[in-house]
Amino acid sequence: MAVASESVPRHIAIVMDGNGRWASKRFLPRIAGHKQGVEVLKRTVRSCVQRGVAVLTVFAFSSENWKRPADEVSGLMDIMVAALSRELNALKKDGVHLQFIGEREALSQRVQQCLVEAERETSSNRTLTLNVCFNYGGRWDIVQAAQALAAAGESITEASLSRRLSTFATGDPDLVVRTGGEMRMSNFLLWQAAYSELYFSDVLWPDFDETALDHAIQAYVSRERRFGMTSAQLPGSSNPRV
Repeated sequence: MAVASESVPRHIAIVMDGNGRWASKRFLPRIAGHKQGVEVLKRTVRSCVQRGVAVLTVFAFSSENWKRPADEVSGLMDIMVAALSRELNALKKDGVHLQFIGEREALSQRVQQCLVEAERETSSNRTLTLNVCFNYGGRWDIVQAAQALAAAGESITEASLSRRLSTFATGDPDLVVRTGGEMRMSNFLLWQAAYSELYFSDVLWPDFDETALDHAIQAYVSRERRFGMTSAQLPGSSNPRV
């Protein structure tokens, strides 16, 4: 299903859910699902570049994921380091600017250094910004923004708090996709997704392909974004819907 480039959302955010269930269905360890998920993310980044998406934000590791078994958490950290080491040159070639969003103090020095180096190496790229939310939580993001405003003695307003959020530079997502059949936000971009279009897919993340991405984009294209207005108030609209 081809989607015209002028119709694609500028900013897509994805909750990459279903890795563990994908592995369990195949009698594999959960970590095998996460490894396959990295391969799908690579393809999704390339697909977004091809479709003219400007920003892709993905939920890679939540602040709640520390509650998972220690070997799974350790494995996820190792996968992150290995993937960056292996894929950094390709990302640079494709013009991808990497940004890691989340609280870093809980991460090991090895992981922190890996993130810093990847951000530095891709800082001049402009084709696509890839925000990787790692040790991230939407509530944490709102709290840290409010704390920053308080520390600076600034008034807390919607505009000032938005400027302090970790994703401010790339703006709010137009479309939020969650794979894996669950229908919840799971503490992802709680403030930023206030007016995002939501799309829930039954496809487990390791099976998410170009067709599944295009289905999500097509669903977005078919909707009318009114931001609290009526259809008749939208520029150039004669649609009577309210």
